[in-house]
Amino acid sequence: MLPNLLATRRGRLGAFFALYVTEGIPLGFAVTAIAYYLRKQGVGPAEIGAFVGSFYVPWAFKWAFGPFVDVFRSQRFGHRRAWIIAMQLLLSATLAVLVFFELPAQLGLFTAVLFVHNTFGAIQDVAIDSLACNTLHEDERGLANGLMFAGAAIGQAIGGSGVLFMTAYTGFQSSFFFVAGSILLITFFVVLPMKESAVQRIQGSAGEAGEAGAAQPSGGLRQAGREMREFAVTSFRSFMGTRGAFAGVGFCLLPMGAMALGLALRSNLSVEFGLDENEAAQLELWSNIVSAIGMVLGGWLSDKLGRRGTLFVYFALMSLPTAWLAWKLQQLGYVMPRPAGARQPEFALLLWIASLVYNVFNGLMYGTRAAIMMDVTNPKVAGTQFTAYMAMSNLAIAVGATWQGITIEAFGYPVTLGIDAAVGLLLLLLLPMIRPPREGEEMADAPARRARGSAWVLALLCLAWLPFSQWGEAFGKARGVVDLFFTLIFVMSAVLLTAAWAMLPRQPLTRAAPWVALALLAVYVRKFFDAGLPLQLVTSVVALAGAAVLLGLARQRWRELS
Repeated sequence: MLPNLLATRRGRLGAFFALYVTEGIPLGFAVTAIAYYLRKQGVGPAEIGAFVGSFYVPWAFKWAFGPFVDVFRSQRFGHRRAWIIAMQLLLSATLAVLVFFELPAQLGLFTAVLFVHNTFGAIQDVAIDSLACNTLHEDERGLANGLMFAGAAIGQAIGGSGVLFMTAYTGFQSSFFFVAGSILLITFFVVLPMKESAVQRIQGSAGEAGEAGAAQPSGGLRQAGREMREFAVTSFRSFMGTRGAFAGVGFCLLPMGAMALGLALRSNLSVEFGLDENEAAQLELWSNIVSAIGMVLGGWLSDKLGRRGTLFVYFALMSLPTAWLAWKLQQLGYVMPRPAGARQPEFALLLWIASLVYNVFNGLMYGTRAAIMMDVTNPKVAGTQFTAYMAMSNLAIAVGATWQGITIEAFGYPVTLGIDAAVGLLLLLLLPMIRPPREGEEMADAPARRARGSAWVLALLCLAWLPFSQWGEAFGKARGVVDLFFTLIFVMSAVLLTAAWAMLPRQPLTRAAPWVALALLAVYVRKFFDAGLPLQLVTSVVALAGAAVLLGLARQRWRELS
C-alpha cells in the first residue's frame, strides 16, 4: 500500500512538491513548447503574447472558485482531495482532445479548448493551496513554498524541455499524450493514497487554521449560498482590514521583477536567434533547473533570515539581467523582431547568460514571495484569500505576456525589456508594507474606508476611457499598451462590483452591479474585432455605466465590513 504523505513533515513537503509538478507541466507545455512551435510557424510576437496571456486568464480568476472549494466537499473522498482528483482527470482528458487540432490553422479553437483545460487547472490549484494553508505548519511554509514552486519549475521543464526534446523525434501531436500521462502518474502515486483526515490529527486543535473546511454544509444550495456569502464578506474584509493585506493586492498585481525572461519572449528569441528544438529545450531545461534550486534555497533562507529582507534583495537583483539584455540588444542593433531561422550564435549566448542569471534570482524570489502572502492571509478563509493573491499574480502575468507582444512589435525588444526591469523595481516600494498585522492594528472602519476609496479610484479610471476612446490615436504606437491598461481597470472594477453585490444590502445599485461587472468583462472581446464606431460606442457606454455604479458604491457606508 502506498503511504499517506500528509502524515509526516517530509511527506507533506514531498506531496506538495509533486502536486505543483502537475501544475507546471501544462504551463511549460504552452508557454515554451507551443509558443516555440507557433513562432517557428511564423506567428508574430503579439499573437503569441495574446495566446500566452489567454492561457493565464482562468488562473487570474481562480479566486472565484475559492468559495466553492471551501464550501463544497465530499466525505467519501476528502474535502480537497476530491477536488484535486477530479480536476487532474479532467486536465488529462482535455489534453487528449487537443491532439485533434492543427496549428497554427486552428489556433482559435485550440486556444478555446486550452482555456477550458486551464479552468480545470485553476480549480485544482485552489484546492492544493487550500490544503497547503490548512496543513503546513508555520515553520514549514518557507521551505514548503520553495519546494512547491520548485516542483512547478520541474513540471515546466517536463512540459517544455521534455516536449521539445521528444517532438524532435516523435512529432508534435504525440506530446499531448505525454503531458496527460505525466499528470495521471502523480494522480495515482501521490493523490490517491492521501488521507485528508490525517491532517486534522496532525493539527489537533489548531483552531482557526482548519475552520475554513470544518463543517459540512446542510440545507442544500440555499445554505451553501449563505456560507459563500459569509466567505465573501470575511475574505473582502481580510483584504481591506490591514495595511499589509491591502498592500498585498497591489504587490500581486505588478509584474514580478521583469517576468519577460520567463514568458513567451524567451521562446520568441530562441526561434529568432536560430536555436533548434534541442537547443531551445536545453535552454529551458537549465533555466528551470537553476530556478528550482533557487526556489528551495530561497524558501529555506526566508525561514532562517526573514522574508522581507531577503525578498528585497531578490527583487532588486532580478531586474539586472533583464536590463543588461536590453542594453546589449540595443547596442548590437537587434531592436525589432526578425524572421525565424537564421543562426546567430552571438545573440544566443546573450540569451543564455541573461536567462540563467535571471532564473537564479527568480527562483530565490518565488518561494519567499508566496510565504509572505501566507503571512498576511486570514486562516478563516485561507483557500479564498491566498488563492486570490495568487490569482492576481496570474492576472499580472496574463497582462504582462499580452503587453510584451504588443510592445515588442511597436517599440522593439530593448524598450520592452527595459520597461519590464523598471516595473519590477516598483515592488520594492510596496514590500515594507507586506507584514502580518500587529495586535490591535485593524481599525473598525478601515475595511469600509479602503473599499470606498478603491471604488472612487476605479470610477475615475473608467471615466478616463472616454477621452482615450476619442483621442487614442495621439498615443501612436503606445495605443495598444494603454488599451491593455484599461482592460486591467475593467477587470478590477468588475471584481469590486461583484464583491459589492455579494456583501451589500439589496437595492437598485447592488442589483445592477453584477450585470455591469459582466459587461465590463465582456468588452474584452473588442481586442478581436476592428475598433469601429459601434464597438467603440458600446465600450464607452459600458465604461460610463461602470463608473456610475462605482461612484454610487463609493458613497455607501459598507457597514458589513465595519
